[in-house]
Amino acid sequence: MLRIAVCVSGGGTNLQAILDSLDSGAVTNTEMIAVISNNPGARALERGAARGIPGIVMSPKQYPDREAFNEAFTAKMCELAPDLVVLAGFLVRIPPQMVAAFSNRIVNIHPSLIPSFCGVGYYGLKVHEKVLERGVKVTGATVHFVNEGMDEGPIIAQKAVYVEEGDTPEILQRRVMEQAEWILLPRAIDDIANGRVKVEGDKVVFCRS
Repeated sequence: MLRIAVCVSGGGTNLQAILDSLDSGAVTNTEMIAVISNNPGARALERGAARGIPGIVMSPKQYPDREAFNEAFTAKMCELAPDLVVLAGFLVRIPPQMVAAFSNRIVNIHPSLIPSFCGVGYYGLKVHEKVLERGVKVTGATVHFVNEGMDEGPIIAQKAVYVEEGDTPEILQRRVMEQAEWILLPRAIDDIANGRVKVEGDKVVFCRS
């Protein structure tokens, strides 16, 4: 049984997609042990609580400096000891010591086709604003393992989404979530839980039966 802790900063729509996939059996051999947020008002905490999943609030604002937060956050995650940490819209950079402690056991969903529109400053609605500013015709989402870089870890899966005439950042964001994010993230978790995905060096290897 894969024990996962999900980190999220906002409404938790990707969290909900995981919960729904657990309920439907689309994600198997998996147990969610905690929902962690840097935002005490995050609706994601309510979504988890409704399923009886413990919620934990840990924000850099609660600590005297970022290093103190990094140490406390890493210690809490080690205490929880999940098999996999899932970043589902988590707007806090993962501490380097936590990346080391959970090497190849942290995954992130990013709302673009990496390496496009990723890295420092590219998160949430800002990604879709930049996509529309640039005038690209195809965007999408990426699930990847987390390493020391920003959106640089080995890619697990990607799904393309077309940009349509008249799109606003909000409309495009919703389409990317519906057509890519909510599909890719649960599927990646299920693949990891059932041994179909592993990392060798800096590449993801698929072990399909």
